[in-house]
Amino acid sequence: MNVGILGTGDVGRTLGSGFAALGRDVKLGSRDSANDKLKKWVAETGPRASGGTFADAATFGEVLVLATLWSGTENAIRQAGPKHFAGKVVLDATNPLVFKPNSPPGLALGHTDSGGEQVQRWLPDARVVKVFNTVGHAHMINPSFPGGPPDMFICGNDEGAKRVVIDICKAFGWPGTIDLGGMEGARLLEPMCIVWVLYGLRTGEWNHAFKMLKR
Repeated sequence: MNVGILGTGDVGRTLGSGFAALGRDVKLGSRDSANDKLKKWVAETGPRASGGTFADAATFGEVLVLATLWSGTENAIRQAGPKHFAGKVVLDATNPLVFKPNSPPGLALGHTDSGGEQVQRWLPDARVVKVFNTVGHAHMINPSFPGGPPDMFICGNDEGAKRVVIDICKAFGWPGTIDLGGMEGARLLEPMCIVWVLYGLRTGEWNHAFKMLKR
C-alpha cells in the first residue's frame, strides 16, 4: 500500500514516518517540492520516503492523508487534482481552526457543518474519514500514557474506509477506536481539538489525549 500525504508540517511528517516504519512507501507532498522540511524528512526517513508536489503525492498514494493547515486545504486539493482522490481512502487529519490575535483559536465551521463534511464535498468521489484530529502529533504513533492507551475517535460515510482506518490506527498503537458514524460526527470531533488546545494553553503542557471509559 503506497501512501500519499498532503502537507509537510508536524502532522504530515509524523504520520509519514509512521507509515514508513510499517514498511509502506510514502510520498510527502508540498506546494514546493524543494521545501527544506520535505528534503530533510526524506533524508532522515530512508528509502521508503520520497517527496514531491501535492499532485505527485495524490497520484502516488493508494491511501491519502490530508495534513494541511485549514487555510490551505482547499487550495492543496485543487493543486493535487480532485480526480486523483477518486475511490481512495482519505484520512482527514485537518481541523478548521481560526486564529485571532490575543484570543484562543476558534472554528471556521461548527454546529451545522464541519471541516470533514466540507472536505467530503470537495472530494465527492473519495472515501473520507476524519481521524488524528484530537491528539497532538507527538502522540500519534504508539501513544503511551500512565493511564493506558488513549482512544482514537473517527467518523465517515464509508464503512469500508473506516475499517481500513481502524486497521491503520491499530498498527500505529491505538487499540481503541471510537466510531461516531457518518461524517456529520466531525461537528463534534473538531471542537474536541479546541478542548485539547485550550487545556494545553492553560497548563503549558501538551502531553494529553482522550479516552472513553466503559463498563
